[in-house]
Amino acid sequence: MSLVAAFVPIWILTAVGYGACRWGLLGDAAASVLGRFVFHLAMPAALFLALSRMPLSGLAGRPLLAFGISTATVIGLGWVGASWLFGRTPGERPIWGMASGYVNSANLGIPIATQVLGNVSFLAEVVLLQVLVVTPVILVALDRHGDPAGRVRVARIASLPVRNPVILASLLGVAFSATGLHLPSAAGASLTLLSGAAVPAALVALGASLHRTALSQAEPGELAVITALKLVAQPIIAYAAGLALHLSAPQLLAVVVCAGLPTAQNTFIYGQEYGVGEAVANRAVVVTTTLSLATLTAAATLLG
Repeated sequence: MSLVAAFVPIWILTAVGYGACRWGLLGDAAASVLGRFVFHLAMPAALFLALSRMPLSGLAGRPLLAFGISTATVIGLGWVGASWLFGRTPGERPIWGMASGYVNSANLGIPIATQVLGNVSFLAEVVLLQVLVVTPVILVALDRHGDPAGRVRVARIASLPVRNPVILASLLGVAFSATGLHLPSAAGASLTLLSGAAVPAALVALGASLHRTALSQAEPGELAVITALKLVAQPIIAYAAGLALHLSAPQLLAVVVCAGLPTAQNTFIYGQEYGVGEAVANRAVVVTTTLSLATLTAAATLLG
């Protein structure tokens, strides 16, 4: 399968969502309802199944550290840049950071890794890092925004795993993987069906939201900065970190390719769920997905 073929389903399903909303097939609340379905049901099911089946031993220390350095640096730059450059509110800054550095490691990452790297072993570790480290940081920050005074409440943060289905499902998945537990076959089959809806529903919701939100809510300058951070800065930082850590050529390729993946649609889902940065998130997903083909092709050509 070519690199282009990996992108085509994403573009098609996003266009389907846009067209369905434009022609009134799904109603005015389509993006909101689909987004909440993904956030509360389909995405938790997908994360639980993925993590419960993923071995937690034998992580690639130095390559994962190089990727983590690039992720933390770019998310931090996006987070700070949202305030310094564009005056975004504290509630919007986590979405800005996530749009800049949270990669699409699932539905796009898997076919890309298979095509360019030949396997998905390192990509699985990227999923673990994003789900178990980056996601809780983003959601805690967004949850803090939900407090009218912007206070950090220890009890509220401590209860976040219970209140947030994404974090709860991730923790349960890790627990099942660590203990070797397995769900009853009927429960596993039900979750498999539900998880299969996560990606298509998120993309349809993304397309529907593109029709609904005004372009003026996401300034071109913001999208340009986010795109530059995501598709230029993050791969370059990952490459530099990989060189500093003396990674082998195959390891360096894996780190740079994964860092060059576009913004994950989870960014839009989280922004929509918390009611902040939705316009920035949905357009960042579309723009970086469209342009990342050039980044990934360049990485595969120069390092492969």
